[in-house]
Amino acid sequence: MGGQSVGQVFDGVQRFDIFMRLQETQRDRIDLIRDLTLRSETGERVPLSRVADIEIYSGPKQISRSNASRRLYVQMNVRGRDMGSVVADLQAAIDRDVDMPPGYFVEFGGQFENQQRAMQRLYLVVPVTLSLIFLLLYIAFASVRDAALIFLNVPFAITGGIFSLWLSGLYVSVPAAVGFIAVFGVAVQNGVVMVSYINQLRDDGMDVADAVRIGAEQRLRPVLMTALTAILGLIPLLMANGIGSNVQRPLAAVVVGGLVTSTLLTLLVLPSIYRWFAPPRQAL
Repeated sequence: MGGQSVGQVFDGVQRFDIFMRLQETQRDRIDLIRDLTLRSETGERVPLSRVADIEIYSGPKQISRSNASRRLYVQMNVRGRDMGSVVADLQAAIDRDVDMPPGYFVEFGGQFENQQRAMQRLYLVVPVTLSLIFLLLYIAFASVRDAALIFLNVPFAITGGIFSLWLSGLYVSVPAAVGFIAVFGVAVQNGVVMVSYINQLRDDGMDVADAVRIGAEQRLRPVLMTALTAILGLIPLLMANGIGSNVQRPLAAVVVGGLVTSTLLTLLVLPSIYRWFAPPRQAL
């Protein structure tokens, strides 16, 4: 059936095995296979049907092993839904409808396994990142109030990023989580630009109301330039549909949406609530 090497043929320096096997039309006839003759050690000829049961049945094309266990792979691609919810539905359906014999179990691997491994790392990286951001703000301003005021950009960035994912029909994934970390930095930077300038005006003797008004006017252009540069640079990634867009689009959507809401906070909300956080300050 598969062929038996009976010799070799030479073509220059190349060697090719000569295989002997039944013709393709004969390999499909089970009666001819049963009548194949075998030669015993004594020279007697017997049909194959006398020493073997010849049947046609469906079975696995390949048997793979992993960790001393047989493994059968079922591959699939996910479209229109996030991978996590699909796997959750599959696990629920298996637990509800499939009666696993002893020794059988189901594992989900591939991209889902990689995603779970990456998300486990991000569960540690994101809190550490946020803690370091707040610590650096406190060191820079020597004030918990100023650090907390600037840190308000972070939840606004998260809100905009999640809304942008929903509007784009995308889902929270590893690239999206990386985008959140990136937008945190830009959003906090814009807050630092605004609050530091208002503090500088107050140190020069200006009252809170005038310092907030002038600071918001003078820092409008720098904040918009920082945000628009990142937004315009990521729009091509947001519109991508080719190879790699499954990684580019979630990251770009999070950054663009997060920068829109955090920039509005920096320009409108942050100056308005500055006086709630700012302690009395004496002119130098």
